[in-house]
Amino acid sequence: MSGTLAPEVVVLGGSGRVGSGVVAALLEAGSPVLAVGRDLQKLEALADAHADEPGLEILAGSVADDRSAARLAEAIVRRPRPLRAVVDAIAGPRRSARLLDRPVAALRRSLDQDLLPHLAAARHLLPVLQAQARVGRYLLVGGPNARCGWAGYGHASVAGAATRMLAQVLHEEAQALGVRLQMLSVDAPVWTAENAPRACAGWPSALGVGRAAVALLAREGKGSDGACVVPYVPGDASPPLRMLAWDYGDALRDACGRDPAGHDAGQAA
Repeated sequence: MSGTLAPEVVVLGGSGRVGSGVVAALLEAGSPVLAVGRDLQKLEALADAHADEPGLEILAGSVADDRSAARLAEAIVRRPRPLRAVVDAIAGPRRSARLLDRPVAALRRSLDQDLLPHLAAARHLLPVLQAQARVGRYLLVGGPNARCGWAGYGHASVAGAATRMLAQVLHEEAQALGVRLQMLSVDAPVWTAENAPRACAGWPSALGVGRAAVALLAREGKGSDGACVVPYVPGDASPPLRMLAWDYGDALRDACGRDPAGHDAGQAA
């Protein structure tokens, strides 16, 4: 069955601030999406927000540790659709505090929440991509505190810098699996409808970040497009020029008699 179904993109943290924007942008680009998150109520609210999108499915799951990530990978392997890409948009809560004012255990908790889940997810989902995807793509969305310390958010800054280094190491190791792993570096906080009243000028929108992620997934990966860390630029926040499922047009036409743009097979686009 999976040979005739357009492959899906798994979005980890799909009901979160950035993840919901990635989900919306992927649906906009015509890609089936599996949104994964720990909070089923938030996932159901996400599904309700896209009730007219048959390409969205939700799955309650976690990548907090190896055991949880392994269970999630097993659930994804059992799905009828093959896997096209993974977008890791998970993020832990940010608490304002100086490093020197908090005990050492606070930084350990921050690393447990903000760093190690990225490794657990990659360890168990990269092999799935290797087995299922024609050209495996794995994308981490980096936060605004990875290159310079964020005043008052020292714990998040340290975890963000560590995540950036993790992406660089995984970028090299994933090549042996035939998977291109990259990080989309977003160097400012992201605004949504919920935090818009206190957002600053210049903050990107969640949908804008999602569109930039889609643009990166659609690139061929030659030259600078294959770089490990790719900075977010507003120009990549435009709607997609073509559907992400376009390269699976033959399979889609065979399956349902229509091409990815919705035209009847045999008709001019």
